[in-house]
Amino acid sequence: MQFVELNPIGNFDPWEQEKIDELLHQEIKESLSNRLVFENEEVKLWDLCLLPGERLNFRRHNTNYGWVCTTGGLVITRYGNGKIDMMKLNPGDTEYFENRGKNYVNDLENIGEATVVINILEYKETKKENRFQFSN
Repeated sequence: MQFVELNPIGNFDPWEQEKIDELLHQEIKESLSNRLVFENEEVKLWDLCLLPGERLNFRRHNTNYGWVCTTGGLVITRYGNGKIDMMKLNPGDTEYFENRGKNYVNDLENIGEATVVINILEYKETKKENRFQFSN
């Protein structure tokens, strides 16, 4: 995976007005994708599929999650703080994010010529998270 920063934090000057309006005036969903594949008490499994030119609107991330890109592709992500990154994804690229309680906001847009597929495993906050704490 390769990242290229296209715009720094705090600079909204190059942003399209409709993206700014969406960020400021529309309800920002907390789901990680549009398609929930599986859910139990501990995890949610999401399938994210973006056709060329397709975009996932801004989402708020308050949970920990990991993802794997199964196809590769070229995407742009805009962050709620103004930053814009372009990412070249390779098949099998993975990432893990600890966002619990951080209100992290971003969108994702496929700017490549092929469909991008990403599988996301979201970890719910459970009482079992404390099972590995040891006392003296």
